[in-house]
Amino acid sequence: MTDTPEPLAYHYQTIARALKLIEAEGREMPLEDLAAAMGMSAAHFQRVFSRWVGVSPKRYRQYLTLDLAKRLLAERHTVLDTALEAGLSSTGRLHDLFLTWEAMSPGDFARGGAGLAIFWGWFESPFGPALVMGTDKGICGIGFAAEAGAEPTMADMLSRWPRATFIEDPMRLRPWAMAAFGADAAAPLPLYLIGAPFQIKVWEALLAIPSGHVTTYTDLARAVGHPSAQRAVGTAVGRNPISFLIPCHRALRTTGALGGYHWGLPVKRAMLAWEAARAEA
Repeated sequence: MTDTPEPLAYHYQTIARALKLIEAEGREMPLEDLAAAMGMSAAHFQRVFSRWVGVSPKRYRQYLTLDLAKRLLAERHTVLDTALEAGLSSTGRLHDLFLTWEAMSPGDFARGGAGLAIFWGWFESPFGPALVMGTDKGICGIGFAAEAGAEPTMADMLSRWPRATFIEDPMRLRPWAMAAFGADAAAPLPLYLIGAPFQIKVWEALLAIPSGHVTTYTDLARAVGHPSAQRAVGTAVGRNPISFLIPCHRALRTTGALGGYHWGLPVKRAMLAWEAARAEA
């Protein structure tokens, strides 16, 4: 066991495994046992974990309780219409990343990505293996394979733009992936939204939700000017191709229940706990 510095990719893998193990245990795990499972000393693991997550492993475990969503909804419920009126969804600093975004035209979207080159690569994230896709204009897709598996995740993402040309090129995407998952949170991170106009409107509303906060599908429907279209809004949330950066995981049911999540509820719960912990820190 050594405390020599490891590359960032190793830390992605370590934190992903640690988060999964903490959740799987269902109880508080001694720091020494958790560190040993990661192949680190307790002191070194505590430093690495706290740097990535924002709080200690013990504190993070407290955020994984079953009533996390209800507490977030009660304490950090974001009123989206106010945020939108304040311009929080415009180009600039959105939640904890410098994001700029551009949307594909409706006509281009209708052509199913024909003539569009989409680059892709696999990266480690705090939430397990992540499939990142992007065009020359920015990230257009992120999928998580911890629950779904690598092949279904790839098939899911490829099906969204059936007529596009897909090119494996992880080095091209690496700077954006590193920024997306916290290694360089101050770096510019462009997004390229590929969707129908109504979907993009819903995704824009999601971008107005600050990190560590949540909202409801009802509020989302009201924010986009269609208060009775909760089902359509829910469908648009579920079809969000840029998971985590367009934070569909921050949308909850009015009761405070987590609801569904395209990449699996354990991933959604881990994202909410990770953000809540960092917001408190």
